[in-house]
This record gives sequence, structure tokens and C-alpha cells, in this order.
Amino acid sequence: MRRRMKKKAIYTLVAIIALIIIITLSIIMIIKYNQKIHSTSYKLEKLGYTKEEVTELMTTTDTKNEKILSIEEILNHEYHKDLPYFLKEKYFIKDNLERYLKYKEEHSDKSYTEIVSLINTNRDSDYYENVQKTDTNKENQMLVNKYYALPKEFVFDDLVDVSIQHCYGKQKMRKEVYEQFKKMFNDAKKEDLTIIINSSYRDYDYQESLWNRYASAHDEAWADSYAARAGHSEHQTGLTMDVTTYGVKEQEDFEKTKEFTWMQENAHKYGFILRYPKAHEDITGYSYEPWHYRYVGVDIATQIKEEGITFDEYYAYYLA
Repeated sequence: MRRRMKKKAIYTLVAIIALIIIITLSIIMIIKYNQKIHSTSYKLEKLGYTKEEVTELMTTTDTKNEKILSIEEILNHEYHKDLPYFLKEKYFIKDNLERYLKYKEEHSDKSYTEIVSLINTNRDSDYYENVQKTDTNKENQMLVNKYYALPKEFVFDDLVDVSIQHCYGKQKMRKEVYEQFKKMFNDAKKEDLTIIINSSYRDYDYQESLWNRYASAHDEAWADSYAARAGHSEHQTGLTMDVTTYGVKEQEDFEKTKEFTWMQENAHKYGFILRYPKAHEDITGYSYEPWHYRYVGVDIATQIKEEGITFDEYYAYYLA
């Protein structure tokens, strides 16, 4: 009798332990399931992203960078096959996402990198459409192009005359810019090179006359590729200069000189950038101009050179 009771007690204990194990395992499975369905990766997969894309999305979000989408923002956005690829782009700006996606649908031949550059610089609009006022408070870092315009009356109050030693004709530029140019001029001279300014500050009326002359001689499209319309010229800022050297008859020939080569290697050290570089016409809106330099300051000029981007792209990502 006692032996039977003992066996029954053992069976009961085993049954209780088994039940406890089953319940425990069930609870663990429920917890894990709840964790899974509430996990970010699961939610992204449910939206339609592959495991590989989920991994990419998880590593390209940044809560500290206001230009990058957060996980919450991605989850609130409907699935799009191109989104993970745009997020990987260095100059991605989340406020431009819908424009990126739309442009990709309309221009499938363009790379994600190209599209980000184009959209960031407003190239999904025609030139001189959706024009904004230039933020002149940015001074040396202001953007003036076919989408950002200066008021007709705008002029810096610190323009100075350029010495005949450094230019052809009568030229003016901002004092700080001229001081930096003189340093560059003197250092180039040490290597028997001469950099000459042949055009710097131009007021609104001069630019208007210049553009009209080009348009009359050719047509508006030609004029737009070679000159800015009035109010859209960097020359009005006093931050820009067209340069040449002795013996150069045509502006285009400056590229063939030792002075050009030297400036390509050294201009950034004095705060100058080649404003309209080769192969970036779609971004700048202008044909390649090896003679056209813009002052932005040493730090920014150096960063632009190192990153290999235009000032338009730099402004959109770092300054706007």
C-alpha cells in the first residue's frame, strides 16, 4: 500500500514538473514571438524588405543626423524598392526622399548617386524656375546660381580696387578675397607663374547687358550656358574672379597653362575653388570654365576639393 502511494506521488510530481516545463516553454515561446513581431527587423520584413535590405536599413539610419531617416520614419513610409539604395548615399537628405524616388522612376538610367546630386541641387526643376532669394547673411558662403538670386541693389560695402599689378582693366572684389588672392599671387610668383584677374565684380546692370549681348548674338539657350542672367551671377558678390595669364588669347586656353595646373593643386589653400568644373555641367548649369574661381574660405575650399563635389552640392548638404 505504501509502495503504491509512493509511486503515485512520484507520478504526480513528474506530471507537475512536466506541466511546469510545458508552461514555461510556452511562455518563453510566446515572449519570443511577441518580441519578434514587435522587432524592427520583423516589421521591415513585413513591409516587404528582404533580410539583406533590412540589414542595410538598420545600419544606414542615424538618430543624430537630422538629414537621415530614422527607423520610425522608415516604418511609417510605404515600401519602396529604391529606398535602401538611396539611404546608402553619402549626401542623402531625407526631405528630398520623395523627389529622389520620383526622379528614379522617370530616369531609370541614372544612378542613385547622380540622382541625389541632381535633386539636392534642384535639377528636377528647369533653370530659373522656383527661384529663391540668396541668403546674403552667409556672406562668403552664399549660393548664387540659376535657382538662387541676388537683389538688383545688392553689393557688399567692403569692395576694394584691385591693383593694376594683379589685373587687366579696372577690377574690384571683397577686401578679404583680394588679400587671399595676393597671397596666392605672390606664392605663384615664387615659381615664376603669373595669375592675372581679367574680370571680378560686376554689378546687376553690367550682367544684364552682357547676357543680352550673348542672347542677341546667338540665342537664349547659348547665353544661359555661358553667362548668368542678371541677379544670378556670382560676379555680383565680389567673391568671384575670372583669371588668365600672359600669352593667353582665348579664355579656354588658360587650361593649357602652368598657372592653371598650379591653381588646381593649390587654389584651395587660399580659399578658392574652381566653380564650374568639367563633367559637372548638369549640377552647375554652366559649361566647364577653367578660368572661373570662387572664394569660399580655406576650410570649405579644402573640403570641397577633398570630397570632389561642386559648391552647389556642398551648400545643399552642409549649409542649407
